[in-house]
Amino acid sequence: MAICSGWSGEGTRYEDRLSRVAAYIYDHLDDPLDLETLAGVAAMSPWHWHRIYAARYGETVFATVRRLRLQRAAADLANGDLPVARIGRRAGYTTLPSFVRAFKAVYGLPPALYRRAGSHTRFSPGSSEGKAIMYDVEIRDLPPQTALTVPHVGAYMEIGRAFEQLGSILGPRGLFGHSTGMVAIYLDDPESVPEKQLNALAGITVTGNPPAEPPLSLTPVRGGRYAVLKHKGPYADMKAAYNWLLGTWLVQSGEEAASAPMLEIYLNTPADTPPMELRTDIHLPLEPRD
Repeated sequence: MAICSGWSGEGTRYEDRLSRVAAYIYDHLDDPLDLETLAGVAAMSPWHWHRIYAARYGETVFATVRRLRLQRAAADLANGDLPVARIGRRAGYTTLPSFVRAFKAVYGLPPALYRRAGSHTRFSPGSSEGKAIMYDVEIRDLPPQTALTVPHVGAYMEIGRAFEQLGSILGPRGLFGHSTGMVAIYLDDPESVPEKQLNALAGITVTGNPPAEPPLSLTPVRGGRYAVLKHKGPYADMKAAYNWLLGTWLVQSGEEAASAPMLEIYLNTPADTPPMELRTDIHLPLEPRD
């Protein structure tokens, strides 16, 4: 995640403005998002705010909108049955061919084929890759850690908005130097809690005892045994991956899940990595062995 490291005294003011823009984009993906509208949200000059945004996030606002809309489209294809044409319109494409071209360029398959045979299908019951995936899970002992976090409420697929907020806070405050990795802590069960009420934390694991002024919090990360699914691919695969890890791997493993949150540790980010190359370690907490 690219950060403009030169921000200091005025950093908090820009931090708040760009956080508003990032939140607005997430909340209005179905609406027209033009530079003038977003400049108004940022309360900044239309002549300069977009250059500041691109310097801060490492991509233009148009690239951000396109990436988030296609990410949502991939999740719709992997996890639902909405018609492809409707998903394309929702992603901002006026014709099906234009959506097919854009989706294939990013995800490697046209949308209809991605739905039937995309990377998420390897987690399906009866998949020929099922046994191979078993070797993508390993048991690890993690030491207790501490994370600097901000809260996220809502769909877990949208936790990126909390990471955007986190980045806009850490850079101006000079806190990235304490980071040892990016982590998400999922506090609720998405099968039993309404999507809009789901709670999670987006954070970085840290060394030392860095300051944690609001909205930052210092959060303990449980140490102990975890089953770690080394996931490679789009975040749209995550629901299928979790279902497989809990419904197939766990029940066949002889292990007991511990009463603690699941974690995701991110080894790269979508800001500079193609979806098919994203690497995420999904951590399922386990009870100690006698």
